[in-house]
Amino acid sequence: MSVTHTLNGQVIGRTALAVFAVRDRLLGRAGITFHQATALFAVATAGGSTDRAGLLAQLTGSLQIDGPTAETVLAELADAGLVELSESLVTNTAAGGTLNAAVRAELDELTESLYGDLPAEERATAGRLLATVTARANAVLAAA
Repeated sequence: MSVTHTLNGQVIGRTALAVFAVRDRLLGRAGITFHQATALFAVATAGGSTDRAGLLAQLTGSLQIDGPTAETVLAELADAGLVELSESLVTNTAAGGTLNAAVRAELDELTESLYGDLPAEERATAGRLLATVTARANAVLAAA
């Protein structure tokens, strides 16, 4: 007998927790947190250097963290020698770029192992549904 799973907070939460546990184990082996990996990736995506204020806004918005926490993430990366900070810029160091590339390759491999064999149409539908739920949750947070 097959089990039908209805999309709800419990299913989303269990899935997120399982995926996060696998992701965080991978990042832990690399010596960084998810917040740090997110910042490194954002800098790399911007070409290796980006506006500090813009990056802080991106981190607070996408990670649902406050400004001081985002500043702490950047300070931790700088202390580890992975980025250089100025008043206006955040720049990946060679070590930061190398680490980001290695982590991204491992995360891409992980993503493929978790999602790769699922039908593209189902993945697209799930993506649209989850994006809608995320937007609605963000609207609730913004209204509070």
